[in-house]
Amino acid sequence: MPIILFFGDSLTAGYGLKDPLRESLPARISEKIAAENWNFQVINAGLSGDTSTTGLNRIDAALNQEIDIFVLELGANDLLRGHQANILKTNMQQILTKVKTKYPKADVLILGMRLPVWIPENRAPGYRTIYQELAQENNCELVPFLLEGVEGKKHLNMFDGVHPLAAGYQIIADNIWPKLKSMIVRHHVVKTL
Repeated sequence: MPIILFFGDSLTAGYGLKDPLRESLPARISEKIAAENWNFQVINAGLSGDTSTTGLNRIDAALNQEIDIFVLELGANDLLRGHQANILKTNMQQILTKVKTKYPKADVLILGMRLPVWIPENRAPGYRTIYQELAQENNCELVPFLLEGVEGKKHLNMFDGVHPLAAGYQIIADNIWPKLKSMIVRHHVVKTL
C-alpha cells in the first residue's frame, strides 16, 4: 500500500485535540483520500515540541518503511526558541536529502510557516524566505503558509492562540488538499479500488 508520511511538530501531531487520530491534519487528509476510494496509508510522524534539530535526529527512524509522498512541517519551534534561520534551513535541507537519498522516487510537499506580523524581520532575519528557497532548490511542492485562514482566529484556535482546534485543521486540510491530491494523481502512486 502506498504511504504518505507527515513529519513535523505539534501542528502535525495534533497537540491538544480531543481525538488526534481523527482530528489532526494527517487524519483529515486520510479522510479525503478515503473519500476518493484510494488505497493509501497516511502516517502521522508528528512530535510536539520538535525543532528542526530534533527532527533531523529522528528522521532516520521515521524512514524505516518505504514512502511515496513525504510531507515536511517544521520550523515554528525553531523561531519560538530563537534559533537562527541558517540552522533551520541547514537542518531542513539535511532532512530532505535523507528522504531523497533513501527514496529517490518519493515526492515531497513542504508546509511552510511565516513570521507572525508582530515579529520584526531584524529579530529573525532570513526566516521569511526559507521555505520558498528549500522548495526551489529541492524541486519540491510548497504550501507557503500552513495556517492560512486559521492564524489569529480565536474560534479556530486553542486558548494558546497557536494550536488549531479540530475546525481549524479541517480548513488547513482543505487548503493543502488540492496540491497534495495533484501530487498523488500526477505521480500515479494511487491504485484506485
